[in-house]
Amino acid sequence: MGGYGFYVWLSYGLTFLALFILIINSVAKKNKILKEVEQRYLREQRMKSAKNTEDTL
Repeated sequence: MGGYGFYVWLSYGLTFLALFILIINSVAKKNKILKEVEQRYLREQRMKSAKNTEDTL
């Protein structure tokens, strides 16, 4: 590598580290969004159920 091996491997290492962090961050955000969607869906279901209960009274 003509004396530049340290810099070449350092750039590979930093690139893989950045990709790893990006993947972990993406998975974490995906899980957070899915959890929020599920909570919103359950809340809407509870609201519909409460409204239906009020209408039958």
